[in-house]
Amino acid sequence: MIDSDKYRPSYYYHAYPLPELPVICSGYPGKIKLLKWGLIPSWTRSIDAANEIRLKTFNARSESIDTKPSFSSSLKSKRCIIPVRGFYEWQHAGKDKLPWYIFRVDGDIMSLAGLYDEWIESNTGEQYSTFTIITTEANILMSEIHNSKKRMPALLDKDSESAWLNVSLDSADVKKLLKPASDDILKAHTISPLVNSRTADRNTPDVIKPYNYNQQQLLF
Repeated sequence: MIDSDKYRPSYYYHAYPLPELPVICSGYPGKIKLLKWGLIPSWTRSIDAANEIRLKTFNARSESIDTKPSFSSSLKSKRCIIPVRGFYEWQHAGKDKLPWYIFRVDGDIMSLAGLYDEWIESNTGEQYSTFTIITTEANILMSEIHNSKKRMPALLDKDSESAWLNVSLDSADVKKLLKPASDDILKAHTISPLVNSRTADRNTPDVIKPYNYNQQQLLF
């Protein structure tokens, strides 16, 4: 069980504050661990280097995780699943960026594919356990929402979860699990500008409630 003093669910997380989130790791079967978002590779040499690299590893492109040094080692033996209820994305509409909330049609939890690593700071001996979320090409829905880069998190279906955590499977086989989600399992709606506010409390159900923009702003 996760200590409730260390973690409480929230309606909103942003990567840059480096939040600590529940993660299911291949090296710790049957356990849910708290890891910080922003992967620090085990070969990182200093805390300054760690603080720099983790701001660049919130996401990992599925197409290159087996060749990029930051991710290739973790792909072999440190794979993980990040369970979430939904995620946010912004649609470019002229000069505007409209926020959307994306979730499963059946309301179930999503299993996002990720990688993790454990780094020890040599001067203090402190261990940093961190993760990254893998992205893949967008499906039709996400191509219309995330219409700038056309990417989406790599979602694992129920049949793929155990395979993803099975480190006896080689990198080539597990990479085949990383594909755009089926177009019939996700729903999305626009949400209010509250999600963009840095001063408001975004840990509220209001942040994911449907919000209607001018139809001329929407691209579909």
